[in-house]
Amino acid sequence: MSHIGRTLKGYLFWTYTRGSFHYDVMVTLILAFIFIAPHFIDFKDKPGGRQPHPTDIIASADGKSYQVDAQMVDAQDEGMVRANFQRVLRPIAGAVTVDRVEQVRDGAGHVVAYRAWVRR
Repeated sequence: MSHIGRTLKGYLFWTYTRGSFHYDVMVTLILAFIFIAPHFIDFKDKPGGRQPHPTDIIASADGKSYQVDAQMVDAQDEGMVRANFQRVLRPIAGAVTVDRVEQVRDGAGHVVAYRAWVRR
């Protein structure tokens, strides 16, 4: 077998001892692939979009106001919104009384959420 064949066989079966020239070449090639290949090869491993909060309930730091996705609160009238707010918040905040409810709208003017101020 020629010298080049033995060298390639050594690379393929990783027979070179640590610290030798050929070992360093193999490690350099592996590291180059790890750091350079993602710029040229699309591995389709990009992070997904931002996930919404799992309960769709956002609480203020002081615990006096909550924002709930509009789909979780029935919006037929303000009384139903208050009642459904209390139902949705009961597992998280306990028994609360809704003082004030405000609609949160997107840029097109659609209601996307409701914000309520509560007291215990």
